Amino acid sequence: MKNTILSIAVWLIGCTTLQAQIVYATKSAQIKFDAAGGLEAIAAKNNQVNSKMVDKTGQVVFSMLIKSFKFANQLMEDHFNENYMESTKFPKADFKGYIKEAAAINFSKDGTHNVTAEGELNIHGVTKKVTIPGTLTVADGKVILNANFKVKLKEYGIAGLYIGDKIAADAAVTLTCKYD
Repeated sequence: MKNTILSIAVWLIGCTTLQAQIVYATKSAQIKFDAAGGLEAIAAKNNQVNSKMVDKTGQVVFSMLIKSFKFANQLMEDHFNENYMESTKFPKADFKGYIKEAAAINFSKDGTHNVTAEGELNIHGVTKKVTIPGTLTVADGKVILNANFKVKLKEYGIAGLYIGDKIAADAAVTLTCKYD
């Protein structure tokens, strides 16, 4: 009888804890990058980025297919996938980490908060620990996460003839994530 009561109590506590957390998700976050190093515009956008975020713990995950980046010029897109990102060999990029300030944010109250995500960024088969500053906005029950940061291409094993000349050594990345 003691074991049954204990089991029920543990189960109820577990259910309460699970219900207290909200998981925000989207399959349409947007990541843009600009790597213009010379006169040519080298920029692309990916509107098919998957993301999940847990409000109480701040756990956040982003995942995208490299081939989903779209360029204004088809030839640039082909070179990006074949010569630089080798998207057949390295089809995905992802980030797994935590928003440090999440526990202090009231997700039921409108407001904009400066946040910092710490975690691991995997691009081109290389994983690096990163810290990314951003803003988290709560408006009418919706959560929006924005960030701007730079990625050093060589640190992720991305090499090519024009990096440092026509292509910047650092890509400027912009993230816009509107959770459903």
